[in-house]
Amino acid sequence: MAFNRITVIPDLMGGVPTIRGLRIPVATVVSMVADGMTVDEICTDLPDLTPEDVAEALRYAAEALRERSIPLRHPA
Repeated sequence: MAFNRITVIPDLMGGVPTIRGLRIPVATVVSMVADGMTVDEICTDLPDLTPEDVAEALRYAAEALRERSIPLRHPA
């Protein structure tokens, strides 16, 4: 899967994945969605972003989770 809007630049934001080389980490966008913000609200708060940027951030996060095992507690 190709991600055209996600960049990892070692000298920018400590090398964390960002949107289009901006100082906006993918994790920030995903957290905003998790907090219940709409795409329009996110794009208003971060006017350099487009709805396509938000969608790609979510796809990137989903793919990143597919690639690693995260330990979860089993319910008692």
